[in-house]
Amino acid sequence: MAAPLNFKPAPADPHVELQRRLDAAPREHAEALLVLYDIVQAAHDKGILDTVHGAITARDTIFGKLAELARTPQGETGIRNMLTSARLLASIDPELLEQLTNTLTPVLNDATEQQKHETTPPSLWQIFKRTTSEDGRRGLSFATLLLTGLGRSLQQKK
Repeated sequence: MAAPLNFKPAPADPHVELQRRLDAAPREHAEALLVLYDIVQAAHDKGILDTVHGAITARDTIFGKLAELARTPQGETGIRNMLTSARLLASIDPELLEQLTNTLTPVLNDATEQQKHETTPPSLWQIFKRTTSEDGRRGLSFATLLLTGLGRSLQQKK
């Protein structure tokens, strides 16, 4: 009869493999580490790290205050409004929203600049002339289409 082999595997130390990977990391990931250092430095320069540190150290206080607020009727309404707003934003086509933003930004800047130069409020006649211009009629058409759609949706709710 054969004698059993006396084999006892050497205990594996998981720390040895981790140390090997850690020692090799600067060589294998040098570029990524440099980018990470730049990100950390920029976050430090802008005070983001201080903010994150403060939020982490005050997490119990912050979550306590949030829990208190969530228990109030205003907190519940605010959370529901946030969720509904998120659903509304998610339903808007991103390309349409980008086009609207790109259109509205210069228009708002131009209107603000023109309004700054007005020394007195425009007369009703001047406002009427603005609305009867081709651009004014185009804008009024868009506004009335929005109002008509809003009115239609309100009628359907009843």
